[in-house]
Amino acid sequence: MVKSSVRVVCAHDCPDMCSLIADVEGGKIVRVQGDPDHPYTAGFACGKVNRDADLVNSPGRITTPLKRIGAKGAGQFAPITWDQALDEITATWKTIIAESGPLALLGYAYSAHQGLMNRGLVNGLFHALGTSRLQAGTVCDTCCEVAWDVTVGPVGGADPESVVHSDLVIAWGADLAATNVHFWALAEEQRKKRGVPIVVIDPRRTRSAKQADLYLPIRIGTDAALALGVMHILVRDKLADCDYIARHTLGFDRVEREILPKFPPARVAEITGLAVADIEKLAAMYGRAKAALIRLGEGMTRLIHGGQALRAVTLLPGVTGHYAVEGGGALLLTAASCDLNYAAIRKPSGPAATRNVNHLRLGEALLTMKEPPIRGLYISANNPAVTCPEVHKVRKGLARGDLFTVVHDPFLTDTAKYADIVLPAATYLETDDLYRAYGAYWMQWGREAAAPLGEARSNFDVAQALAKRMGLADRIFALSPQDAAKELFKGATGPAAAADPAKLFAGEPIHIAHAFEGQVFKTPSGKLEFYSEQLARQGVSPMPDWSEDPIEAADAKKWPLRLLTAPGYFQAHTAFSGVDFLRQREGKPFCVLHPKDAATRGVKAGDAVRLFNDRGEIGLMLQVSDEIQPGVVLVPGQRPIGEAVSGTINMLCSDRYTDMGEGATYQSTWLDVGPWRAA
Repeated sequence: MVKSSVRVVCAHDCPDMCSLIADVEGGKIVRVQGDPDHPYTAGFACGKVNRDADLVNSPGRITTPLKRIGAKGAGQFAPITWDQALDEITATWKTIIAESGPLALLGYAYSAHQGLMNRGLVNGLFHALGTSRLQAGTVCDTCCEVAWDVTVGPVGGADPESVVHSDLVIAWGADLAATNVHFWALAEEQRKKRGVPIVVIDPRRTRSAKQADLYLPIRIGTDAALALGVMHILVRDKLADCDYIARHTLGFDRVEREILPKFPPARVAEITGLAVADIEKLAAMYGRAKAALIRLGEGMTRLIHGGQALRAVTLLPGVTGHYAVEGGGALLLTAASCDLNYAAIRKPSGPAATRNVNHLRLGEALLTMKEPPIRGLYISANNPAVTCPEVHKVRKGLARGDLFTVVHDPFLTDTAKYADIVLPAATYLETDDLYRAYGAYWMQWGREAAAPLGEARSNFDVAQALAKRMGLADRIFALSPQDAAKELFKGATGPAAAADPAKLFAGEPIHIAHAFEGQVFKTPSGKLEFYSEQLARQGVSPMPDWSEDPIEAADAKKWPLRLLTAPGYFQAHTAFSGVDFLRQREGKPFCVLHPKDAATRGVKAGDAVRLFNDRGEIGLMLQVSDEIQPGVVLVPGQRPIGEAVSGTINMLCSDRYTDMGEGATYQSTWLDVGPWRAA
């Protein structure tokens, strides 16, 4: 039996972008493990990706195109050929376009495949067709990205590998042990070697928090108040770097004069639920550090005032001047500093602007959009019947008899069960693609380790096949993945543009960090903006602030518990549902209550419980733990609807927008919990 080892790249939605080794025997992937020669991901992979051989070989994989033969949502399909599937899809699309115009179609690929080819070219297909376009990412990161961009600019943050120069690490709303494990490993190494303290600020006592030198169990939605309280103390104790503020920031004088007096330690303690002594301790540690690095989590932005929260925390290194020091500053994302020509893949032709559909309001669009209504929907690398807020609306929209839906996925997901045509998708281990990390400064070509299972085909291949049948003549739809990837480098700038093609396409990891010269600011002023004229023009507070949201306050009076969502350790999202071992490790979909809240409701660990509010009810298994505070219910991970006692948590979340970026507000959900038998 022929054996080989192939260097591949993890395509799951994770900031680390691990380099991996896939062991192949007789054309079958038998093991996936970390690549020992990668300088950052350092030879180990997370517990989920270590089981990706099970994922690619799962008996639940779809191996042939399918055509619906039962009711939408019932999951009843019959096999058809690829030619039959592609012919039906394109014939239907041509009819829709002839009758209603291209805006009646909506297509997208999202985050379940991070490859620039496999994710990008599907979007390029629909851009070229001139269809309605998905405003993607609002379910996840648009709020934090917009908040960062109006504060720092569309540019990457600190290099996580610069932690070797840090003298303080703060994980603010980021469970690094679960979602950024290689940065966590580096930070722990610095603590052991040099005594670098680690602070964790999180509503949940996560695995990271349990190992921290200082853990602050902040009340959900109060991060901005804490950051402004720290600024207040820094100014009070003369720990602000006045020279840095004068040369590199805009508007701090107004924040100091108009905002900071509202956030003395006593009031911040009242807002955040933290002790005054801990707030003072955090400010002292931060103000006296020479190179403090803040790792920002996206979770703090998934609520009504999420943008202001991220802005306030992001501005802290500007008060102390840590942005000027290697090992200091803040890290949210790095992708904006990888200056490739993405339009070559994502926008080969088509109108510059057209009708947009907000990702988190997909259900609303399917139900109410007119002139024309959406009549054709194409989904790959996403599972909106689970992941979107107001899931009831999404499912109702997908059930429309006049909506022609195509889903391209390795598994028959909750979304795929509503499709008219289901196409079998290759996994990342069965495709060629180019990757760039979004939480580190690395780029790498990942090779196909094994042929796709059955008749599965990559997103890239299917996008090209559909483009050909739709009569699109753009050159990108005829290129091989490697030749298409080369188009990204035409007109590119920065370290990524200087990559040696021979080394890149041989699979060598390419480091794409700029030489450190201090944090670059790409705002309109070229400075760190405490005052943002961009926000002022949008009617949003141009200075960081914290105030209670009136709708949240009203919901809190009606419902006693606030929702906290977080990635599950073994089932972060439904992309890992195909691995039995990981599902068993995670257990049945569950929620967590504080012991006081469980006792008040007469429920105990192991019970089936009912979570409910005005939007409906779902059923989960209960765990009881003081890892969360009273008044909070934690629901980890995104799980298929059929695995739970009943439903999925996003049935209870509204599709209200964040203050910036029109993002999702999962953490602004209020509800109650009771025994399932009461349902």
